[in-house]
Amino acid sequence: MIFIGFIIGIAVTISSLKVIEATSTNESCEVCHVHPHVFDSWKLSVHHENRTGMHIGCVECHLPPKGQGYLKEKIKAGARDAYGYLFKDSADFNWEAKSSLEQAQHFVFEESCIACHNNLFPLTLTSEGQQAHLYYSQNEEELRCINCHLNVGHYDPNALHAKNVEFGSAGAEAKENYTAAAEVTAHENFTETIPGTTIAFNMKAIPGGSFKIGSPETEQLRESDEGPQKTVNVSPFFMAEIEVSWDEYLAFYSATAAEGRTTDTEGTRTEADVDAISGPTPPYGQPDQNWGMGSRPAITMSYHSAETYCKWLSQVTGKTYRLPTEAEWEYAARGGTETPFFFEGQPKDFKEKNFIGKLFGKGSDLINNYVVYEKNSSLKTAKPDVVEANPFGLKNMLGNAAEYCTDWYAEDAYSNLSDGANDPKGPATGEEHVIRGGTFKSPVGEVRSAARDYTRTEAWMKTDPQMPKSIWWLSDCNYIGFRVICEYDENTGK
Repeated sequence: MIFIGFIIGIAVTISSLKVIEATSTNESCEVCHVHPHVFDSWKLSVHHENRTGMHIGCVECHLPPKGQGYLKEKIKAGARDAYGYLFKDSADFNWEAKSSLEQAQHFVFEESCIACHNNLFPLTLTSEGQQAHLYYSQNEEELRCINCHLNVGHYDPNALHAKNVEFGSAGAEAKENYTAAAEVTAHENFTETIPGTTIAFNMKAIPGGSFKIGSPETEQLRESDEGPQKTVNVSPFFMAEIEVSWDEYLAFYSATAAEGRTTDTEGTRTEADVDAISGPTPPYGQPDQNWGMGSRPAITMSYHSAETYCKWLSQVTGKTYRLPTEAEWEYAARGGTETPFFFEGQPKDFKEKNFIGKLFGKGSDLINNYVVYEKNSSLKTAKPDVVEANPFGLKNMLGNAAEYCTDWYAEDAYSNLSDGANDPKGPATGEEHVIRGGTFKSPVGEVRSAARDYTRTEAWMKTDPQMPKSIWWLSDCNYIGFRVICEYDENTGK
């Protein structure tokens, strides 16, 4: 009996190994993975088409090396893929989102990258590559190979991480340029016109008033840095109806960046150019993530870039444009409300619900009318016309792209704020700036009116291939933009 059991055990082991081997082929993967593009893009990638003639298979990237959890991950992946194949419709999958770094890091194993590329400094590596790999070796706990090499396994012609790119143009429509900025004679809504371009955008007159900044301790999904609440006073100002769009930002880029400056026959800048404003260098990779430009929010620019845009806009329009303070931003976002959102509902009304919650809870459709966030964004920014405005006529104050504020961030900022303060501007010094509004990636708790966040200067520049790193563009943050305000002063009709 022992001998028979031994023979059966050997037979089972051999059969299991053969099953594992048979289900680890590219052909086996193709049975369940019915992506419309995955195998074509793999065959175009450097993991298939390369000068060595090697073809890297599916499991060599999407499973860890044998002996490093291979069987465990294979069982998990097989069960997940079989379930998806049998019970889901691949036509409903957001393939673009699944190809993003956030998603890909769950299906590509760092150990597998290193197993093949165990020499990070081959003789054929360029000097730029040596610098990048040295940086990686010094920050292995924070970086993954796919931070820079996301598309080596599946070719994407639009993904150009380590190359300067030309992008977009402002005012491409066949119409005449504006010759003057808008004239403002009263604190009323107006449409700004940028001289020398075809670009115009709406500014909303925000009335002055008092409000409670922050959130009460009883607010659902509240964070500790949102309190204690303080009553503050805000003077009247104008605020852009939408986040600065690519059309608007490209007008600035065309006028101030090296490629956009007008020169005479001797190569000298002409008087038509904006004096003393130096604009962005060309970005590395496509800054709009290939989601589209136009009226979508301009993203991936640094705080410095956003501030410089405001200086340029002030100069060409003769008004005082700048980024909002945190108090101005929250006052405008609330639109006179004191609830978690400027529309009806509590945060938990809009969270993912179980079966019972779906039967008896409040639906989540209402938030979709006003906010672009993780549940409805398809993990990318949206055009402003997909949402309705808040009570002050402002769109996308919550969600879509996070927005820079002028304040330095401090967790206890409100503790140091006096009740009744007039136009507070936050701490005098700091290391990171406040950002507000949440993003297209944010869960519902992060798109409340009181939710706070802050810049992450170093983390957002980890994979910038330039040395020194750009002061204009962010390599690792595709969800930050900004919105301008215009001061109501002697230049704007006061």
